Amino acid sequence: MANDAGLSTIKSGTEMYMSLYPETSTDKGLRLGNVVPDFKAETTQGPIESFHEWKKGKWAILFSHPADFTPVCTTEIGRLALKYDSLAAMDCLVATLSVDPVKSHEEWLTDVVAHCENKIEIKFPIIGDQDRSISTAYGMIDPGTSGDQTLPLTIRAVFIINPENKLMLSLNYPACVGRNMDEIVRCVKALQLSYQKSIATPANWPYNHESIGMKGSVFLLPTVSAEEAEANYPGFHTCELPSQKSYLRLVKAEVVGGEVDGGAAAGDDIEAIKKEIAELKVKIATAGSKPSEDKKPEPSPAPAPAPAPAPAAGACCMVS
Repeated sequence: MANDAGLSTIKSGTEMYMSLYPETSTDKGLRLGNVVPDFKAETTQGPIESFHEWKKGKWAILFSHPADFTPVCTTEIGRLALKYDSLAAMDCLVATLSVDPVKSHEEWLTDVVAHCENKIEIKFPIIGDQDRSISTAYGMIDPGTSGDQTLPLTIRAVFIINPENKLMLSLNYPACVGRNMDEIVRCVKALQLSYQKSIATPANWPYNHESIGMKGSVFLLPTVSAEEAEANYPGFHTCELPSQKSYLRLVKAEVVGGEVDGGAAAGDDIEAIKKEIAELKVKIATAGSKPSEDKKPEPSPAPAPAPAPAPAAGACCMVS
């Protein structure tokens, strides 16, 4: 068990790394560690008078999509809706945005809900950035050329913002590639863990280092001294390296309050779909072989195997 009294004197991963980045940029570009621009906006859930006040003291995701009534965006908003409760449980707000007006968002959301068979509910606001001011401030659109474009699309951007309104992570995707919502949830979990503790998460976390019995473990920061590590993280594991440098120091996730299996939700979704398909196959086979009640069935060759059911409409919103 980690020594909580000792941990309070050690800088968290966020405090350590964010100290390397200024709160404001010198060229007006938005970079990690910067305080994100505040704004007011009209949304599908009413006006936001101040984005900073709306998310005050909380984590938040600002998630842009290029345009309403487009195929990839429809699946992305549906999939994000499926992850909303997981994010809310982590005290993380969600707001999405495009340059379409709010009325367009409201009409389009009926398609989003209809396309997903998970009976989703859109619980987060969608911002109408018709004048492109927010998209421009966050670098999602080029102010010098957007006015000349016949279809001024924002990029697919994700901004994860901490309770102090600082940008902790940003992802940029082109219009032709949809985002993975499980990865966004994973990033929030990793950022929150580093926000609280003096750790950093390895590549592929939480599926890392399983071969040495340390699945889901995290690294102690290089700034944690050997003495502090011994006092506060008893039982930490140092990986042997040719350089003989002791910088790969692993601590089990549960010791620092993390989760060993942070991606269980994705697996649960897939297993649920497999179960539904198996049950449907049984129903089809049973219906095809059931004899009529008013007369005995005549002998006939064995029925052909029942065909696999066609994928349900909206299945892309169900599978990670």
